Order: sequence, then structure tokens, then C-alpha cells
Amino acid sequence: MPATDVGCSEDLLAELSAWVRMETPTPDGAAVNRLMDVAEGELYRAGAEITRIPGRDGYGDNLIARTSGEGRPVLVAGHLDTVWSHGTLDTMPYVVNGTKAHGPGIYDMKAGSFLAFHALRSILQQGIRTLRPIVLLLTSDEEIGSPTSRWLIEQEAAKAATVLIPEPAGAGGACVTARKGVGRFTMRVEGRGSHAGGAFEDGASAIVELSHQIIGLHQMVDIERGITLNAAPVWGGSRPNVISPDAGCEIDLRVNSAADGILMEERLLALSAKTPGCRVVVEGGMNRPPYTESPGISSLYAHAQGIARQVGLALPKQHRGGGSDGNFSAALGIPTLDGLGCPGSGAHASHEHILWEHLAQRAALMAGLLETLD
Repeated sequence: MPATDVGCSEDLLAELSAWVRMETPTPDGAAVNRLMDVAEGELYRAGAEITRIPGRDGYGDNLIARTSGEGRPVLVAGHLDTVWSHGTLDTMPYVVNGTKAHGPGIYDMKAGSFLAFHALRSILQQGIRTLRPIVLLLTSDEEIGSPTSRWLIEQEAAKAATVLIPEPAGAGGACVTARKGVGRFTMRVEGRGSHAGGAFEDGASAIVELSHQIIGLHQMVDIERGITLNAAPVWGGSRPNVISPDAGCEIDLRVNSAADGILMEERLLALSAKTPGCRVVVEGGMNRPPYTESPGISSLYAHAQGIARQVGLALPKQHRGGGSDGNFSAALGIPTLDGLGCPGSGAHASHEHILWEHLAQRAALMAGLLETLD
């Protein structure tokens, strides 16, 4: 059993509820920083060595809390930002309904980041010995692809022996040992505008061209290889009597392998118009590299299973289509275990919730990993 006393789920939920009641939409760096202040203060008082990296481009700061010790550390990386705008609590309040605790961002991923924070704080307060030093990294922009924190995640991961990611647990409390790579692209179509009645032949509809392109994107989907593409949102046109001179869409690409990421990026960037008088421009690229299960990750998962049994948890594993900051560390070859947060459901949806009675066991699992990873 882990030596760290993590407390009971009721007490953990009471403190977590304060985090959920602080709205932290990614674009509002000041709002995210208010929660970052809370985490920083608690960890400083517990004895962590604190480094705070100022945010940029309007996003929040990043926080690093370190323990003392020799050798490559165990890195835990979480984020405090959510997809929910200010005012969401007015229509989607924090509320406990039986075994479910609801609220914006509680599942993705305030519960997981809180569990990592609480496990580290408890280890420090109780003077628990760990085999390796611990580094907790809390970031502010994961929900938009980590544009200002990726360098820091990769920098700290490259120095670590192991990386733990407290993103939400899956069905049955599953952790994550692999994720698809993610690409983000924008397609813009330039056509030739004209009057839809008096000069129809003079026009070249960007919307018609975009329609051909979207059908072509769908034809690139290869479910067996794990390649999917989705076009949304889509825009174009101004009035029904105007042949549109412009249209466009965003493209979401998911791949299982780095090779397919390179191939699909090349195909998308090389797309050209099918409609005379139109021009197609695609910009973007792979945002998160694929996270594949390596022998090191399999060994890390087996170790976590042993601790899970000690604290009374089943710990199945899954491969997940969505990306996380774990993609960055796994692509560097650092053994990475993801999905160590709390079970629940409804990420980015109005029914978002956690199964709060699992909080203590999941905190004990995190503490046990931090104590025993070597």
C-alpha cells in the first residue's frame, strides 16, 4: 500500500469543488492564473521548489513544482484551463447528484490535475520518501493544442525518467497507453463572385469547390489504418443571389502512426482546385505526434496495475483517439502513462461529471506511483 495518506473522497471533493467554481477558460490568462495562484501557494507552503513561467499571447502562466532528490525525475503534467467560457456556471453549476459531481471542467481535467497536486502536496507534508524526485507541471493552454507550453512540456519530459498524465480516466477507470496523432488544418477557397441571376456564367463558386474538397477529404478516411478526417466548421457565402467568391473550413486529422501523419500532411497541403476559376489553399500541419505503446510504456502500465490492486482498483487500459500533452512526451521516447485522472463522462459536454467516490483511490494510485517509480 502507498505510504501517503491521501484522505477521504469527501474531503477531496470539497477542495476540488473550489477549483471547479473558478472558471478558467483558455483564452483568459488572468482567470487561469487565479487558479494557478492557489496551486502555487499550497505547494510552496508544503515545501516544493517553485518556478513560474509567465504566459504569453494572452494565455496563462505555467507552474513547475519540484521536490529534492537525485537522478531523472518523475514528471506529472496537467492543465488548469478548460473549454468553458465565463458564465457557464450560471447554466451548468457545480452540483453533486448521488455518485456524480457535475461542473464545467471537472472531468477534463480539473479533477485529474487536482489529484496530482494533492498527491504531491501530501507527500511533501508527510515527509514521504520517493525513489525519484518529482516534478509537477501545470499548464494553461492544453485545450487549444498547447501552443505556448509545448516547449516546456518537451523540455521537462526530456529530462524525466517517466511521465504521468492525469487526463480523465476512461470507461471502467481505464488508463491510456496510446493516442492518435492530431493534425489541424485550414482550407480556404478563392472563387470568382458574380450575380447569381444576371451573370451566373461569369462566376466560379467557392462553395461548390469547397463541397468537392470536403467529399475528397471524406474519401481519404481509412478506418482500418486509423486515419480519419473531419471538416468543421464550414463557412462561405453572403447572400442567395451572390455566387460566393470565398469559402473555407477547418480540418481535423487523426492518425495512428508518424508515417501516416507525414503522408497525410503532404496530401492535404498539396490539394488543388477542381473547379475552373477557383483556387484552394491549405495551411497547417500535425499538432500532436502519435503516442504509441512501447515496451517501456507496457512495463509502466504493469507497474501501475500492481499499485492499483493494492488500493482496490481495476486498471484496464485503452488506446484513445483524442490527443493530450502525453503525445509530446511519448514521441520523445519517454515512458508515458495517461488517463490517470478520475472516472466520469461528458468531457466538453453539458453533462460533464466525475464519479467522485473514486477520488481517494485515484489519489492513492497517483501517490503510489510517485513513491515507487524507479
